[in-house]
Amino acid sequence: MADKLIIFDTTLRDGEQSPGASMTKEEKIRIAKALERMKVDVIEAGFAASSNGDFDAIHTIAGLIKDSTICSLARANDKDIQRAADALKPAGHFRIHTFIATSALHMEKKLRMSADQVYEQARLATRFARKFTDDVEFSPEDGSRSDLDFLCRVLEAVIDEGATIINIPDTVGYAVPEGYGNLIKTIRERVPNSDKAVWSVHCHDDLGMAVANSLAGVHIGGARQIECTINGLGERAGNTALEEVVMAMKTRKDYYGLELGIDTTHIVPTSKLVSQITGFVVQPNKAVVGANAFAHASGIHQDGVLKARDTYEIMRAEDVGWATNKIVLGKLSGRNAFKQRLEDLGVTLESETDVNAAFVRFKELADRKSEIFDEDIMAIVSEESAEMQAKETFRFVSLAQHSETGEQPHARVVFAVDGIEVQGESRGNGPVDATLHAIESKVTSGAELVLYSVNAITTGTQAQGEVTVRLSKSGRIVNGVGTDPDIVAASAKAYIAALNKLHSKVEKLNPQLSSV
Repeated sequence: MADKLIIFDTTLRDGEQSPGASMTKEEKIRIAKALERMKVDVIEAGFAASSNGDFDAIHTIAGLIKDSTICSLARANDKDIQRAADALKPAGHFRIHTFIATSALHMEKKLRMSADQVYEQARLATRFARKFTDDVEFSPEDGSRSDLDFLCRVLEAVIDEGATIINIPDTVGYAVPEGYGNLIKTIRERVPNSDKAVWSVHCHDDLGMAVANSLAGVHIGGARQIECTINGLGERAGNTALEEVVMAMKTRKDYYGLELGIDTTHIVPTSKLVSQITGFVVQPNKAVVGANAFAHASGIHQDGVLKARDTYEIMRAEDVGWATNKIVLGKLSGRNAFKQRLEDLGVTLESETDVNAAFVRFKELADRKSEIFDEDIMAIVSEESAEMQAKETFRFVSLAQHSETGEQPHARVVFAVDGIEVQGESRGNGPVDATLHAIESKVTSGAELVLYSVNAITTGTQAQGEVTVRLSKSGRIVNGVGTDPDIVAASAKAYIAALNKLHSKVEKLNPQLSSV
């Protein structure tokens, strides 16, 4: 294992803990398949004990994914571990990831347990997990703030009980790179049986150092697994970004000297998929996957790149999945060209019926704008999939709105409620405000609008608008995403999509149940 770095993706578990980012089973399956195409080593598919919905999603993914190890998180108790083992049964190879807090603060204030009690529970939980698999990972939650002597004592015990992966979480993003790397190095030197386990890093980005800490844990500390998420998704400020650590390792192999099994050409398509499913927009200047990551505005830079690309680019856009195919799709494009583009984008639809439905939407959009970009196609597929996932209580039909300088905007929205069309009308401070109030006048959901975000999917005045609406009600937070060349119509679609999720009975992970 000395020259191989394991990539452990926890987008479906830790990433889902972002308020509003919870996913349905079908959405999790789509992301899991994308991660498998990327050749991610380990996919943490969820937290089986958190809900029946999460158990079902893990169980389904375990049966579908063949080339990646499937993992479930479990607290250090027999009930959670048994639940994880049951969910993972269909997998060819699976991992149980168990954890318990080891910092004095967490033990006293959260667990209300003594150090000896935590030590014993960690040991017994690891022993129980080994009854189901020889691939057991143990994490001391808040490890970076734990007493070193106690931490070493616990880790030696769990390795003796059969833990094969030891993860040191920087749960609250408190660590700094050199200190975190030296912490792992010191632990490995002090724990006498450390050579019997693979050491892992799991960092949060509260101080903007998750990627730096993870890389230090590998380079200084000798860790050989990085736990990360697509786009750095995660609660609070997020997690270590997979795309950044992978491309750092690949681009600076001269420095790190480690091998990766990742197919980097799937990074950008997977990033876009996760963004569209969760509604968390990728900032334009985001490393690797941001829209500006390979853009050059300065004349000096442009001149240099034209003469020799490596003057200002340290990696190639196509190596991470930015499209280089120049074939333009439009209203005259046929079904085969559309299917080929889906394949190029790494999109797999379940049946020909699904392909046909997406193609119909493609044609409808092509009638409204002259050129269809890859981002448009991804949005079409994402919206089509969202509609197929669950019973639609509400369905957008049509919109009419009037806005004039000096006059209060007015909107009339027609939408179906359980198949029966209703019409809502309202005035508002702007056309979007009027539109959402028109819908709410008939639905009376009582939900609080906590986020309204607009993003242009592509460039130019013909670009589709992608709107994300986040609603909160009774402690539940949901996202709705809508796309349309008309930004007001996209807003109505997004609001209705969020209402459908609020009415859905599908169980999702409580985003605060775990915090490794």
